[in-house]
Amino acid sequence: MSAERESTARPRGVQTPGTRRRLRACHECDWVSALPALSPGESARCPRCGHVLAQRHHHPAERSLALAIATLIALAIAASFEFVSFEISGVSNRIELLDTATSLIGFDELLVAICEILTIAVLPALYLLGVVWLNFGLLQRAPLPASRGIARALSHMHPWMMADVFVIGALVSLIKVASLAEVSLGIAFWAFCAFALLLLLTTQSLDTDWMWFSLAGEPLAPEGSRTGAPAAQQGLSGCPTCGLVNRIDARGRGHCRRCGEPLHDRLPHSLQRTWALLFAAALLYIPANLYPIMTTTYLGDSDPSTIIGGVIELWEAGSIPVAMVIFIASILVPVGKLVALSWLCIIARRGTGHHPDTRTRLYRLTEFIGRWSMVDIFVVSILVALIRAEALMSITPGPAALAFASVVILTMLAAITFDPRLLWQPSSTAKELSHA
Repeated sequence: MSAERESTARPRGVQTPGTRRRLRACHECDWVSALPALSPGESARCPRCGHVLAQRHHHPAERSLALAIATLIALAIAASFEFVSFEISGVSNRIELLDTATSLIGFDELLVAICEILTIAVLPALYLLGVVWLNFGLLQRAPLPASRGIARALSHMHPWMMADVFVIGALVSLIKVASLAEVSLGIAFWAFCAFALLLLLTTQSLDTDWMWFSLAGEPLAPEGSRTGAPAAQQGLSGCPTCGLVNRIDARGRGHCRRCGEPLHDRLPHSLQRTWALLFAAALLYIPANLYPIMTTTYLGDSDPSTIIGGVIELWEAGSIPVAMVIFIASILVPVGKLVALSWLCIIARRGTGHHPDTRTRLYRLTEFIGRWSMVDIFVVSILVALIRAEALMSITPGPAALAFASVVILTMLAAITFDPRLLWQPSSTAKELSHA
C-alpha cells in the first residue's frame, strides 16, 4: 500500500454489460475495469494484476508546471557552471557537465556521447518543455497547438531519461578519484542533483488521466463493452498512451479515437522481436566484458580495466559499497534481465500457468531496473573528462564502452517490445497471438 489511498477499479469477475463510462483495459493483463470516482491523493489499481490504472493529484496543472519550471532552472545552472575539479601533485583539471560528452567525442566514441547527452540533458529538457507547454494551455482552459502530439510524446520519452542514474555514476566516479587526488564539487554538481530529484518529482506529478480528459474529453467506451473480462475477447483494446478503450478491427488493429495512438490486441510479433533483441544483447555482452571499458595511464604505464576487473580493484581498495553498486548494476542486472526476459518469453508462448500475477511482477522489475546498468557508462564518461593530468595521469575509454551501452539499450527495448498481456493468455491463444 502506497502513501496515497488506493481504490480497486471494480471487483474481479463482476460483469456489468451496461457500463460504458470511464472504462480502462489494463496494459499488463488486459482486464477491463470501470474507474471509480477518485479524489486528490487517490489511485485506482487493476483488480486482476494490481497495475496502477489512474492516479489523482492535488492541483495537477499548477503542480506540474511549477516543478517543470524549477527543474529547467536547475538544469540551466548545472550546464552553466563548474561541475567538479581535481588536483594531484600540483596538476589540476575542472570540467563542466557537457564536457563529459564532448570528451568522449574526442576519443571517437560519438555514439556513446550521443547516448549520454540525450539521456541526461536533451530528452529531459524536451520533456520538461512539453510539460510546461501542456499545463500552461490547460491552466488557460485553451490547449495550445500540438498539445495532443506532445502529450503522446511524453509517455514515450519517460523511460529514456536517466538523470538519477547519472548522479549515482557521478558519486561512484568521485569516490574512485578521491582515493587518488583532491576532489572539489562545483555549483553545477549540486544543481544537477537537485535537477535529478526535481525531474523525478515532475514525472510523478503528471496526472495523465486528468490531462487527457482536459485536453480531449472522454468518449464512452464502444457499445457492448463489459467489465470483468479481457478486452481482446470483446474486440477492444485500451490505449497505452491515454487509456481510452477503443474498438479494434478483425485483425486486432486500430487507432485511438482520442490521441491517435496505434492500437493492437497484442503487440505485433512481440516474442520474436524480444528474442531478437535479447540475442543481440547477449552477443554484445561478451565483448562488453572481455574488452577493457577504460584504460588508466599513470606515469606512462597503461592499465586497461574490464568491468569485472574494476569491481575487483574497488573491492581490494576497500571501496566495498561502490564495488557492490558496480557489480549489481553492470553484472547482475544485465544478466538477470537477459535470463528473466528469456524465461518470460518461454512462459508467454506456453500460455497461462500458475501465478501469472507473479510473472507480471517479475516483468515490472526487469523493466524498471534495466536503465540502472548505464551507471558504468556514466562513470567512464566522467572519469575520461576529469582525469587529464597531462603526462602524470589520464583515463581513456575502451572498446567495451560502446558494446556495454548497446547491451543496456537493447535490453530496455526488449522489455518494451515484450507484451505482458501474453502472460495471461490461455495456452492455445498465446501461441496464436505470439505469431500474429
